[in-house]
Amino acid sequence: MISSPPTLGLIGLGEMGAPISQNLCRAGYKTVGFDLDPDRLSSCTVHGVIPANSIADLVNRSDIVLTSLPSSESFVSVAEYEILPIAGSRQVLIDLGTVTPSETRRISALFSAREVDALDVPVSGGAYGAEHASLFMFAGGKQHVFERVRPILAAIGGPDRIIYCGPSGSGQIVKGVNQLMMGLASAAYLEALSFGVNAGVDAAVIQQAIGSTGRWRADFHAVAEKIADGCGNEVGVKFRELPYFLDAAREYGFSLPITQVVYNFCAPGERVVTDDHRPAPSFWRELTKQQE
Repeated sequence: MISSPPTLGLIGLGEMGAPISQNLCRAGYKTVGFDLDPDRLSSCTVHGVIPANSIADLVNRSDIVLTSLPSSESFVSVAEYEILPIAGSRQVLIDLGTVTPSETRRISALFSAREVDALDVPVSGGAYGAEHASLFMFAGGKQHVFERVRPILAAIGGPDRIIYCGPSGSGQIVKGVNQLMMGLASAAYLEALSFGVNAGVDAAVIQQAIGSTGRWRADFHAVAEKIADGCGNEVGVKFRELPYFLDAAREYGFSLPITQVVYNFCAPGERVVTDDHRPAPSFWRELTKQQE
């Protein structure tokens, strides 16, 4: 059974995991942490995180295990091959990362067979949101389990931003909506700007001409400013995660035509930027590379 208050374990102390672990400690939770990078781990111990020697050590010392890992593949590997074999009855697994919905449901079923409840609670808000405990959180899994751990989630995200979305995988679906909303909007703004720039008009002129009044104009203006400053490659379209959402669409039997086109257009490109700590192509560079 989960003790009161429970001991938490957090696997992954990177850009998101480190501030999340500190917020959990600040909220009064005994928090055990582990990261493959010993420097990341040691920097968190200064803020009260108890270091674990390994994932197995962390799992054995925790009532609730949270994961904040950089990719769907890394979560699935850690969950299936390192946590699952030693997870104890009545433990809870909370994944905070973005994972393919089908894999989320498969992993949840594996844990359920061992009487371990798994929640997918992907977060949005970036490093700032993690540092200020103001993340948006999209929860999937058993609702009564979600309600039981809600106080823990409230130490990470804004209370009015923690939403229960439905059964296992639902949190990942809603996170997909969030990511596609941002990524496809950025792609649209970049393509609109490329029309002007490729036709010979300076990005700064376009930025000034379009203005920034109104929500969509303000967002466009911010992207145009990046282009004018020579930082177009920094405007991401969520390239690394697009296959997750395309995979989910195929599973459910529908199409994401714009997402597919953006992914197919970018995929052959040279990996010149970093997307979530991994090399990725730049949509802006692909749009304008013939002008270089």
